Amino acid sequence: MDVDPRLALEALIAERGEDYAGLSRLIGRNAAYIQQYIRRGSPRRLAEADRRRLAQYFGVEERVLGGPEPLPSGGSLLRVPRLDVGASAGAGALGEGERALGSLAFDPAWLRRIGVGVGDLSLIRVEGDSMTPTLADGDEILVDRADAASRFRDGIYVLRIEGALVVKRVGIDPAGGRLSVRSDNPAYPSWPDCEPGAVDVVGRVAWVGRRLP
Repeated sequence: MDVDPRLALEALIAERGEDYAGLSRLIGRNAAYIQQYIRRGSPRRLAEADRRRLAQYFGVEERVLGGPEPLPSGGSLLRVPRLDVGASAGAGALGEGERALGSLAFDPAWLRRIGVGVGDLSLIRVEGDSMTPTLADGDEILVDRADAASRFRDGIYVLRIEGALVVKRVGIDPAGGRLSVRSDNPAYPSWPDCEPGAVDVVGRVAWVGRRLP
């Protein structure tokens, strides 16, 4: 049975006689960061860079701390879970408890070439036609959840607005920092002037796959 990454990290800290504040500083975070992650579940996941640094420090595989599971064959491909959740219409969550419908395998080197890290990736389906012609109903999109904070920039993102998952094109005003949230389909509404705090950014859409008719 897989061990919760928080419990695994807590066990490593106790075994090695480390302290929360020291490890937080090790990864360049505030002193309470690791304690909040373990005790309060905030953040829900370690960022890829933080997880890698901690795994290297403790001499364990990244998967122990919540990193991706390699293929059983020992190959270099990375399995990305296909989650049973849609974005564009209806309420939903994109979190640790989502049911996986299976997975697709990607070449990590190819992912890096298109600007995607190898952690915190999920595949979800598009529901509705608000982003046509860019995205169509039933498309599967690769969501990079690590690309949602410090790397946030103009692009197509999965957002959580009032409890619903939507996929929209986001632009950032370089002067004031306010956001425009737009549908590519002109038949649907857009929000040209949003307060950043009102939008919960789940992750950047990095790739789309679809079945040809």
